Amino acid sequence: MSKRQRTLTEPFKIKMVEPLKITTEEYRIKRLAEAHNNPFLLRSNDVFIDLLTDSGTSAMSEHQWSAMMQGDESYAGATSWERLEKEVKDLTGMPYIMPTHQGRAAERILYGILGGKDKIFISNTHFDTTRANIEFTGAQAFDCLPEDAKDPEKELPFKGNLDLAETEKLIIKYGKENIGAVILTVTNNSAGGQPVSMQNAKDTRALCDKYGILFVLDACRIAENSYFIKHRESNFENKNYREIAQEMLMLGDAIIMSAKKDALVNMGGFLTLKDKKLAEQCTNLLIISEGFATYGGLSGRDMEAIAVGLREVFDGDYLNYRIKSTEYLGKHLNAIGVPTVKPFGGHAIYVDAKAFYSHIPQEQFPGQALVCDLYIKGGIRCCEIGSVMFGKHDENNHLIPAAFELVRLAIPRRVYTQSHIDYVIDIFEELTEEKEKSSGIKITYEPPFLRHFTAHFERL
Repeated sequence: MSKRQRTLTEPFKIKMVEPLKITTEEYRIKRLAEAHNNPFLLRSNDVFIDLLTDSGTSAMSEHQWSAMMQGDESYAGATSWERLEKEVKDLTGMPYIMPTHQGRAAERILYGILGGKDKIFISNTHFDTTRANIEFTGAQAFDCLPEDAKDPEKELPFKGNLDLAETEKLIIKYGKENIGAVILTVTNNSAGGQPVSMQNAKDTRALCDKYGILFVLDACRIAENSYFIKHRESNFENKNYREIAQEMLMLGDAIIMSAKKDALVNMGGFLTLKDKKLAEQCTNLLIISEGFATYGGLSGRDMEAIAVGLREVFDGDYLNYRIKSTEYLGKHLNAIGVPTVKPFGGHAIYVDAKAFYSHIPQEQFPGQALVCDLYIKGGIRCCEIGSVMFGKHDENNHLIPAAFELVRLAIPRRVYTQSHIDYVIDIFEELTEEKEKSSGIKITYEPPFLRHFTAHFERL
């Protein structure tokens, strides 16, 4: 007799609740029309389950809230800064630490200095703000994902890896002096939240050393990446998650982190560097644009919460629950015929909208159609990661589609229970039964950068 699988239980108790607004489908149709069919433009009060992003949406712990009461709001040299600096130095091994209000501020500072016309940046996959901050300087951003990783169905342990051979070809083609940096994003968000192996990080370090190129790690989900290394890569089974993270982070020349992910806070980030001269340049820009060097746009309360979160996130019970609960959603969606990127990522499930809505051509943005349908049917808000976010137009204004047409269901940390996730599965089941009724989308307005945030859409 087979043993029944135990229910996946949350390793925490609920101490405070936030009410959710129950709405009708008719109400949601009106609200989405007012938001120009763009879920980013919806009011949060009109959303039932918000899976738009896992960034800044975590529930903080009692220890984080109590630490906030110790926040030292001094303009310079605050004790809260000292606690954060000590924690980040211990985690990264880097001597120069710069706090920022979030990750994209750190990107703007670093890539504003490293970028410029004729500069080239290479990554396993640039995420939206990374690419925008690079291209805003006039530089070009190239993604180098291994060919096998481009198949959503293929089961590989580290589909987020950088394609080293392709990276080296780009270095030779453009010249090492023109490469602003090689950037390794862990986990690889745009490629389905897939992890990067320690070996790939070490090989990237060696390649950068060979050509004298700066190696940057985007570490916003470093704890989740460490979980996959421990359980999928040999020789790490006896190391704890924090030790694995430290080993990877110490490979970089620079680290950018949005603390709004794996530091379990609602606001914050940092930039760390090894090179003194580059650190001085970045500090000058930090002071001009963010704030003094010991607060960088953060309150003392924020820094206290980040310092605690950077410890809590490596707790084994938490990480096991985090990864397994995401896997729960993916497995149950697959069971009802919803195609997803495999294996399942750490922070989100990525639905293959191109396969799910196979009758909608790419130039009609099947991912955007699906995010609209999920809101109308169940009040679920999520994010398209496809040709709306990453597609471009050629000189004849024809769409150059993105490599993937995905819809990301990003799960906030410690926020929703299993019944909320079961509700999401129920809504997908309803959409599966009537998916042929859905139609494509056209863009009626778009800004020059990061269009998915503010673009307007109409149904075709």
